[in-house]
Amino acid sequence: MPARRSRPRRASARAPTRASRAEAAWREFAASFTRIGMVPPAEPGLVAVEAAEAAPTARRPRRAAHRLTARSVLQALTFTGKCRLRCLYGAVRLLGFAVASHHSGLPVFSPATHCALSLEALPGARPPAAALRQLRAAARAAMRSHRVLRPARVKVMARFSPDCAVVLLEHLDTPVTRFLLSHPPLSRFFEPQKKEQSNFTPEDAVLASVGIVKCSPDRGLLLSETTCLALEELIQACCAEDEGVPVVLVCGPKNTGKSTFNRYLINLLLNRLPVVEYMECDIGQTEFTPPGCVSLSSVTEPVLGPPFTHQQMPSKMVYYGQTSCEHDTERYLDVVKYVFSYYKKEVPLVINTMGWVKGEGLLLLIDIIRLLSPSHIVQMDMCDWKAMPPLTPEHVHFSAGLHTKGKQQSKCKQLGVDSMDSWKYPEGEDVSAPQHKLLYVHPEFPRAGVAGEVRVHSGILRDMSILGYLGHLQSPDIGAVLPLHSLVPYQVPFNAVALRVIHTDVAPSNIMYAVNASWVGLCCIPEEVRCQTEGPVLLTQTPICDCLGFGIVRGVDMEKKLYHILTPVPPANLRVVNCLLLGNIAIPNCVLVDQQGIEGEIPYVTSDYNYSIMGSGKLRKKKQHLKRRFECDYT
Repeated sequence: MPARRSRPRRASARAPTRASRAEAAWREFAASFTRIGMVPPAEPGLVAVEAAEAAPTARRPRRAAHRLTARSVLQALTFTGKCRLRCLYGAVRLLGFAVASHHSGLPVFSPATHCALSLEALPGARPPAAALRQLRAAARAAMRSHRVLRPARVKVMARFSPDCAVVLLEHLDTPVTRFLLSHPPLSRFFEPQKKEQSNFTPEDAVLASVGIVKCSPDRGLLLSETTCLALEELIQACCAEDEGVPVVLVCGPKNTGKSTFNRYLINLLLNRLPVVEYMECDIGQTEFTPPGCVSLSSVTEPVLGPPFTHQQMPSKMVYYGQTSCEHDTERYLDVVKYVFSYYKKEVPLVINTMGWVKGEGLLLLIDIIRLLSPSHIVQMDMCDWKAMPPLTPEHVHFSAGLHTKGKQQSKCKQLGVDSMDSWKYPEGEDVSAPQHKLLYVHPEFPRAGVAGEVRVHSGILRDMSILGYLGHLQSPDIGAVLPLHSLVPYQVPFNAVALRVIHTDVAPSNIMYAVNASWVGLCCIPEEVRCQTEGPVLLTQTPICDCLGFGIVRGVDMEKKLYHILTPVPPANLRVVNCLLLGNIAIPNCVLVDQQGIEGEIPYVTSDYNYSIMGSGKLRKKKQHLKRRFECDYT
């Protein structure tokens, strides 16, 4: 995609950093505990003290580092907030991932919109009494190497035991979180929603100054017995040295914990394997990409936060363009097949599926099982199979899917002659006779399976993923957040890229109105884009092609025949982009409404329009009748 960039604007260096303001706010919050006398004695198994303080520099604001110790495996710290975690002595477990002293600092995110994370100490082999002195010396040396102050070391060593764990927690500030918190509706995103306790300990004050708040263990992850048994069997299958590697497909209704199960399983596998493949088939709630995508990702780092905190470029991605596939299931299956064809079958694969499991959704799930041939199916459902029947090999073998038929019927998809060739399966493979191990998981956390009682609406979570992706436009250096309209976009000629609107038909005369101020997929089609005129180049069909990232069309210059596109995709990848796909994924409202420094009317935001025009109605608030634990004014 030929593109050129103008000279970027210089950000104001005099503006106080949001990180420094947040740091001061947390310190004030921690000091308030002591002022009002709410500091009873610390609980016996946990001590948190101020360990060190980095000196302020011109490029890094003042930052506090603190540490806490958990004495045994039975003790855990459940918290909300964000921090950077480093284990100095022993080992701790966080969402299934075992953090040891050889790991570098790991970013940890526990917002109120998701299940609170729990930090628990792992048991270690108790050494002989003669080695206790060496262990104490090793713990002291580790704390000295990280500049832990002597008073803090003394307090820690006073409670030291060979089976304890010593961790260092640091204040965490990233470009993504700075950009996210810069929007007023989300400014308190990582803060506790309500005070759960009337009494506070000195540990609470220290943890608060880091950026995390201790909460009730009931807010943490609750693993049922069936979940533990399924995880144990999957770990054994993935680590066994035999022929083939497991392909694990996770399915179930909405709000049963599929995404949390996947993160926990990936983290457990990363304790033993260097990489795990993850295929995203849920286009409504994606894990590593913005919504509307089917992708295949290689995961090498633990997943310690919700999707908006770990947006990354997958090894293969196709932009479907909608959050639901019910209007075009054939293209959805073609996209799934295309992405799955790039799986090399060298490492275990975890497949996430949609929560649409009723009616045609269940039939479509049977099609996906036949298409992907998983070795294990994890079916998450409420007791007595309320939402869906057990997906045993026999049930999949005899049941008809949405586009495939069971054993007693035709094996081919009834799509017509033109599309039959694309649905040929490997020779000798009996697609109607799947062989897989079914693992049933019965979630037992509160409100499991009740879609109307989610913590926060799915539309808000999708917007969060988009904001997390756009956060990569910010400078990695800690400083003032730059609004998107102050960034310089790429200039792309009309005739350099083809254009296609996925979800609806748009007249060519109105295509530029649809593209302007829209979220677009930056894709690469194999055919060369040729145009005898200055463009635009319009495609008549939606291609199934690689997506290299996303961007916002900030404006359209009709005189110079240029698109102005704002994107974090690196220029090396932009050179091969030759197609823009516009789907039914909207830019979050706060990006358009909260444009700072604008005098007069805000661009792309108006109240002067004709209600008689189709599609011009007001944006409805997203299901305010739902019972939510996380109250957010962001709609």
